Amino acid sequence: MLAGIEETVHAREPFEVNDGTTAIETVLAGLIDYAGLYPPASLDMRSAVENYRRYRGGKHAFALARFIVDISKVDELHASAREMGDLPLSIIVPQPALVNVATQIDAGLRIEAVELKASTPGDVERITRNLPANLETYFEISSEAIQPDLLRAISDAGARVKLRMGGIVPEAFPPGAAVALSLASLTRAHLAFKATAGLHHPIRSRHRLTYVQDSPSGTMHGFINLICAAALLHFGAEVADAKHALEEQDPGAWSLTPQALSWRSHSWSIDQLRETRMQFFASFGSCSFEEPIRDLEALGWL
Repeated sequence: MLAGIEETVHAREPFEVNDGTTAIETVLAGLIDYAGLYPPASLDMRSAVENYRRYRGGKHAFALARFIVDISKVDELHASAREMGDLPLSIIVPQPALVNVATQIDAGLRIEAVELKASTPGDVERITRNLPANLETYFEISSEAIQPDLLRAISDAGARVKLRMGGIVPEAFPPGAAVALSLASLTRAHLAFKATAGLHHPIRSRHRLTYVQDSPSGTMHGFINLICAAALLHFGAEVADAKHALEEQDPGAWSLTPQALSWRSHSWSIDQLRETRMQFFASFGSCSFEEPIRDLEALGWL
């Protein structure tokens, strides 16, 4: 049960963009949840926390969202972090039976979201009835087998969806067609989502899947591809268009101005990008914050 945790929950700040914000800043604002503890980075707690705080003080801090930590490592987080109140957290709960956060977290812990798995509407109902109303809740579901009744349960609970976009082996990356169909299902259900894994690079491309020398390589989804596919579907395009956007590998297919992001014949204004971010594509988890930023700099977008 989570009774009594309400006072420790911090609602996420509203997504706000001032008059001076550009299209790329709108795309990136609070986009990257830092998951340095997880593969392939697999950093120790102290290194991950130090990285997060360094990124928060850097020039691209506007792109940084929450620090992701497993519920089993909360005590270790307490031991490694000097001050807890400045760390906005998303807590991963591997098993629904472990959703008993209140007994494991001190009052100063800044919990903004929880991430869980659910396979049935009953799982969703059982879990969410014990969660504070102002806590963002993400249920990871398979992008290969989206169940309408499960989406309805998530929507009825006021929760969101988590889509896994890759991993450390080639077969962990879902095909573009499956992702496009998943996004279309979420659009119809009026459900926001976050993505996780395999999104270190802005444009779909082939890379080593881990940081070890003999790592397998594979084609990784791009987070710019994903936001364009999300924007396409959010504004009424066909699934085939979203699939094409997800599978695009030519960086020259995109153009960026301070006022708009364009892909081939499609273009989105700052207001449209803001709406896509606010209403549909919330964030993505990445074990690296530096790789996405470095690639955007190489494209000349930052």
